[in-house]
Amino acid sequence: MIRFRNSLQSRTAFALIAFVCVTAVFAASVQHGKKAAAPDLSPTPAAPAGEKPALVAPSIAQPRAEYQFPVGQTYVYGGEWRIFNAGTATLRVEQAGRENRVVATANAAGTVALLYHVQDRLESFFDPSNFCSHSTSRHLEEGFRRVETSITFDYQHGKALLDHKNIKKKESKHEEHEIPGCVTDMLSSVFYVASLPLLQGKTYSFPINDGGPTLTVMVHVEAREAVKTPAGTFNAIRVQPETSSSVLRDKGKIWIWYSDDAARVPVQMRARMSWGTLTFSLLRIEKK
Repeated sequence: MIRFRNSLQSRTAFALIAFVCVTAVFAASVQHGKKAAAPDLSPTPAAPAGEKPALVAPSIAQPRAEYQFPVGQTYVYGGEWRIFNAGTATLRVEQAGRENRVVATANAAGTVALLYHVQDRLESFFDPSNFCSHSTSRHLEEGFRRVETSITFDYQHGKALLDHKNIKKKESKHEEHEIPGCVTDMLSSVFYVASLPLLQGKTYSFPINDGGPTLTVMVHVEAREAVKTPAGTFNAIRVQPETSSSVLRDKGKIWIWYSDDAARVPVQMRARMSWGTLTFSLLRIEKK
């Protein structure tokens, strides 16, 4: 259990306990490793005979017409690590003018809190018409770390602008990285995946940026199955996100179960890491 204090695993623990499971492991590792692969390039399907197919980067698709953003709803989750209560997490969507605002919180509890203090708050803004992220920020209290990060996506200049502050060490840094015409971030990507068709056996790819080099994430739709949670039993779609980056490939595996209906609620999330398996299950949905 002392492994939680290892620097790489503690950063991974943040990503998991913050439960932004779609790309959290990837984003956390990239943020601190800074050796991410460039986005994968895929050939276009219909190239004329005798010509090499053009290469295009994966892009953000518009949400399905029937998909409704859960504005005004808060998903509340309970976490479990081995047999222990790991804490609670919340995920909420609000309308903020023409944008949607996503707010997530994570707080360790029980045995995990004794081993490793976690009290995090994350926030993202994105355009609901096209899912382009505009900004994301987070305030992290993890162990002895106190960190504040903000990322602004400047599409006019094709840049992700990162400002990072380590409050304990009194250190600050600013970075700029190139981005394509539209990216999502690791928080709002939970809802971006929910807006996809999620056809069984299909793989969906899209660009994501967490302030460093832009990554391509592949989401594999694995199966349909029943999932039992404290909020009830759901018919669900199990997906597994991953990235092709060799730096990140061996950091662990993540699965998300979305309800198999129009709402596509993320009802369960699981991360299998070297130090054990962490599962977040839906406790309730608050509407206000």
